[in-house]
This record gives sequence, C-alpha cells and structure tokens, in this order.
Amino acid sequence: MLLDDTSLGRVHNGMRPLVSVIITSYNQARFLGDDIESVLTQTYSQFEIIVVDDGSTDNALEVVARYPRLRYIRQDNQGLSAARNTGLRESNGAYVVFLDADDRLLPIALETGVNCLRAHPKCGFVSGHYSVIKSDGSPKPIQQIHCVDRDHYQALLCKNYIGMHATVMYRREIFESIGEFNTSLRACEDYDLYLRIAARVPVYCHDKLIAEYRQHGANMSRNHQLMLESALSVLQSQRKYVKGHKEYEKAYQTGIKFWQGLFGVPLVTEVGRRLAHGEWRQALGGMLALLRCNPRGFSTLVFQACHRVLFRVSRATIRRSRHL
Repeated sequence: MLLDDTSLGRVHNGMRPLVSVIITSYNQARFLGDDIESVLTQTYSQFEIIVVDDGSTDNALEVVARYPRLRYIRQDNQGLSAARNTGLRESNGAYVVFLDADDRLLPIALETGVNCLRAHPKCGFVSGHYSVIKSDGSPKPIQQIHCVDRDHYQALLCKNYIGMHATVMYRREIFESIGEFNTSLRACEDYDLYLRIAARVPVYCHDKLIAEYRQHGANMSRNHQLMLESALSVLQSQRKYVKGHKEYEKAYQTGIKFWQGLFGVPLVTEVGRRLAHGEWRQALGGMLALLRCNPRGFSTLVFQACHRVLFRVSRATIRRSRHL
C-alpha cells in the first residue's frame, strides 16, 4: 500500500501537496519558453519547476534566465532517462510530472492530476489525454479519447495507451519501490516505467485533456528503427511476468504485432527507399533491425528488392533484344 501524502513532509499550504514539474531539454530552446509558460499558467499553484539541460549547445540558459521561479540544472549529455532521473533526485514534490521541452501542459493539468491521485490513494500514477499541435503551436485535429477502466497492465501490454508522458502524474514514493528510469534505454523509457508500475500497483486513467504534444522534424518517434527496437525490448522484458497467464500472454502477442505495425511497416518503406537509391550502408542498420524485430517486414523488404532486380533485368533484356 502506498503512503499517505502527508507522511512525506512535502505538503504545502495546509493540505495542498507540492508538485514537481521536471522539464528535460536537449537543444530545444526554441520551444522551452512556451513550455515553461504553460506551467506558470496552471490553475494549481503549489508547484516547483526544475529544468534539466542535458548538454544542449543552444541558448537554453538564456531562455531559463527569464524565469527566476525555476531551478536550472545542466549536465553533460547522458540521454533522456538520465536527465529525468537527475530531475527526480533534485525535486521535492509529493507528486511528479515529467515534461519534454517541446510540449505544453494545459492549465488544468496539475489540478486534475492532484485531485485524481488524492481520490485514488492506492494508485502509483494517474494519466489523462493530449492533443497534437504543429511546430508553431497551432492545433491539429484532436484525436478521439479512450479511457482504460480495467486491468491497465494488460492494456499496456497491448500498446502504450498513454502515448504522451506529460499526461502522467506520479506519486513520488512509487520510485522508491519500482526504481528510476532505465538509462540503458534510448527510447520508450516511459513505456518501460508504466509497465513496471502497473504490474505491481493500481493506476488510473481519467478523461481530461491536459497536455499538447508538439510534432516537428526532430521528434524521436520519427526514428523508426530506434522506436521499433526499444518498444519490443521493453515489451520483451515483461515476458517472465506474463508467462502462464492466458490473458496476459494474448495481450503480449497483440503488443508485439502492434509495435511491428506502428514502427516496422514505415521502417520497411524507409529501408526500401534507401536500397532503391543505392544507400546500402545507411540501410544496413534498418535491415538488421527488421530481421531481429520484424521478420515478416524483412521478408517483405527482400521480396521488394528481388522484384526491383527482376524488373531491371527484364528492362535490360528487352532493350538488348531491340538492338539485335
């Protein structure tokens, strides 16, 4: 059972718990001010902001200098997991939110998370929903919202239904029992944490829209090879927990197919395009990833390559026959 918030010594203003908003940034200074402003306009006022600069080479320091209320921590580039762990260790809140520097919170985000965690004292985290914005901050069509209302661990085995990390508010002490972010992962470290927590304690999903995910050219999700390898690695780490549980085994297989479709299919297209342009060295990593993580996709790639070769041979044969 999780501890009551008041036992943590992090309750402020009577019975209002402090929320730590940890912003991680790596060369995202152009979005950082917008990100910080979204925290400062929250309807819930008991929060602290910690910006962890993971070795940026842009003007992040110049941006954060405009905001005296926050704490700025700079470290050598160590990756997203390590940056989040640094922020966690330096923070003081009973509750914790992790916000990427290119995204934004909506004004009710912290208030909604606090109310949900206090209404569900056994939950390790609560999560909500997000909309998508363009690089300039203008909105894109809002996606349909679906709430998971039972067996969240099983739902997470099928796919990462949370989608955006800023929609999650954690109870601090869950990290003391579950551990921090896995620094060996270059991506999907949030998905790994969700699964580790949901496998051990209850979690909750509410129906409020509380964050905005910014799509731009540097989003990590565009690296299909990295995302495919990372997502399947995270999912496969749960194999020992699902073995022998019929419903979890079924959800696990559903998850494998989901990630192979989400990232494996576009990776086939990407590698195929590189091969068509003779970029064999650049295509090699993707080919090996498909062979390991999506054998069917690799077979599709081989078939496409063979088809191109046969097509070229046929055209060459026709040209030669016309000159005979």
